[in-house]
Amino acid sequence: MPLFTTAPKSICLLRLSAIGDVCHAVAMVQAIQKQWPTTKITWIMGKIEAQLLHDLPDVEVIVFDKKTGFAGMKAIWKQLSGRKFDALLHMQLALRASALTLGIKAKYKVGFNRKRAKEGQWLFTNKKIPDTASQHVLESFFEFAYFLGIDKTTPTWNIPLSDADIEFANQVSHLNRPLFVISPAASKDERNWLIPRYAVVADYAAKTGFAVVLCGSPTPREQKLGEAIERKMHQPVINLIGKTSLKQLTAVLKEASLVLAPDSGPAHIATTQGTRVIGLYGHSNPKRTGPYLSKDSVVSVYEKHVQEQHKKLLQELPWSARAKGDHIMQDISTGQVIEQFNKSTDSLI
Repeated sequence: MPLFTTAPKSICLLRLSAIGDVCHAVAMVQAIQKQWPTTKITWIMGKIEAQLLHDLPDVEVIVFDKKTGFAGMKAIWKQLSGRKFDALLHMQLALRASALTLGIKAKYKVGFNRKRAKEGQWLFTNKKIPDTASQHVLESFFEFAYFLGIDKTTPTWNIPLSDADIEFANQVSHLNRPLFVISPAASKDERNWLIPRYAVVADYAAKTGFAVVLCGSPTPREQKLGEAIERKMHQPVINLIGKTSLKQLTAVLKEASLVLAPDSGPAHIATTQGTRVIGLYGHSNPKRTGPYLSKDSVVSVYEKHVQEQHKKLLQELPWSARAKGDHIMQDISTGQVIEQFNKSTDSLI
């Protein structure tokens, strides 16, 4: 039986980070809105994530900056004092997020089942989704909506972009050539592909008629990575690393014909815009965290390494098992990526 047979008055969603995961959650939230347009939705999310999603239609966004610690929690509890939600969807496994739920009033606090919950999350919820079979994170998020009573549906996304954001992307693509966007940085350096290989693929794309764009955050490590790729290249490249807001980046990814990225936020932002992604995977399972609409264009060495390290078959490993090591991504060759590039661009040039 679903938790609700009619639309609840209010739902609070707790998913603080990261960019990729909140992109998955957007589709789930908007599925709820489509079926229950009168339900008021409040979403507590991280500071960076709010830069992308602060203006989601008919969603009250409350920002929690994890750097503020307990003081930040108390501020949110004060902001929500006097309110009681029909349901709190506790979709973050970190202990910090579980602590934050303590001051949020809700009739039902819904979390992952104990098999998939980590850091004692099951202790902070009074309802657990039954799902243990879904492979992709997006599908596991949708199980929260189905548990509430939402009908099965296909994920769709609507992330608002301003005219200025769209104009920014139009200026990038003014060269009258399709855009090939490379977002080279993952959250950890060991998950990045090799600099010379990024350069080889970028040069190949430029020679086949694409305008090549590098994108990423303003962190020094990402800027250095982009500069290193640029130095290795022989063809022109537009380096936007550190030069875009998240909204501008989203607009550029929407304008792109194809994106190349490791397991990272931009890969999933591109998915929300309907752009095909070549995902590079070695440390995490692409069936779990890969670009949702581009599963057939992933280049992965994950299965090989995770089985070698854990001495078990993939189907015997935990849902979130990872491979470790800074040597893994070197097993992805330029030939494999160029082959996937050619498959993905046959109809574009």
